[in-house]
Amino acid sequence: MPRPLVSLVAVAALLAACKEEAPVKPKVTPAAAPAPTATGILVDSAKLEMFGPLPKAMESKANPLTPEKISLGRMLYFDARLSKNHDVSCNSCHDLAKYGVDGKDVSDGHRKQKGSRNSPTVYDAAAQFVQFWDGRAETVEEQAKGPVTNPVEMASTPERTVATLESIPGYVEAFKKAFPDDEKPITFDNFAKAVGAFERKLVTPSKWDDFLEGKKTALSEDEKKGFLKFVEVGCPTCHLGPLVGGTMYQKVGKEKPWPNQKDKGRSAITKSPSDDMMFKTPILRNVDQTAPYFHDASAKTLEDAVKQMATYQLAKELSEDDVKSIVTWLRTLTGPIPADYVKAPTLPESSPKTPKPDPK
Repeated sequence: MPRPLVSLVAVAALLAACKEEAPVKPKVTPAAAPAPTATGILVDSAKLEMFGPLPKAMESKANPLTPEKISLGRMLYFDARLSKNHDVSCNSCHDLAKYGVDGKDVSDGHRKQKGSRNSPTVYDAAAQFVQFWDGRAETVEEQAKGPVTNPVEMASTPERTVATLESIPGYVEAFKKAFPDDEKPITFDNFAKAVGAFERKLVTPSKWDDFLEGKKTALSEDEKKGFLKFVEVGCPTCHLGPLVGGTMYQKVGKEKPWPNQKDKGRSAITKSPSDDMMFKTPILRNVDQTAPYFHDASAKTLEDAVKQMATYQLAKELSEDDVKSIVTWLRTLTGPIPADYVKAPTLPESSPKTPKPDPK
């Protein structure tokens, strides 16, 4: 008996269904991971405007820089024959291999006499608004005359300085090249101009300058944090500009009397009681290399210096973490010493006419 037709149709339909491809499931693309949130410390540009990078040189219209003048100034800076006993040079107290200081509370001068104030660095110093702690000289050229004639330091005189230079043939030629338009090239003023010209290129840019010029990776997160703490605490009240200081006088002990009242600062020059304890605000460039600190060398470490400034100038007591953070940033102000520029030169030889050392 034949199978019902319906059964054959059903089987055929089933076979046809089996031959069809299974439907393809649509692929599901995983959701993109969220972009990482920026965690870097951002420094407001307004805070940076208080400062500014160092110039390439501290130019002077009154004393234009020339290679001949700078070369002469370098020799004079290192020459101890300009001191009365031939044993003290500019470099003795402002050692260029040690960031322009000698590391002593006060320097040794003629006959080992002691000065009354700590010797500040000469690096980057030509751009300050005045020179010396009490501002008694406006320029590095004027400043250069002071130590030579100070009886406690080099103990010489303008006349002896000129006589010494005139007695050395190598200096006679060097002054002619440095001051070709002068009828009498060797003068005490030209001595100071040559030393000043050399000092005007004692510039030490650091990674802080890179940061100021737009390289945002120049500072680490901790260094940026330290800068912001420096600003937050109020340090830029006195320490600002390209040198991070050297732009004003300020009373030492503004909020709390300074412990050492023996040195009255600028009032010794002006004779005005209103200038008691007023000193030039020191620059902070290379500050981690120039201990001890302050005019009286009362702080032996940078951490102590930060604490003292907070206490006596700002009436604030900083935590150890805050002090550490500020010091971390201050260290970014140290640049490399320009080794070739400050290399000790070969000095011209004396002659029989050169004044002899005088230990008295």
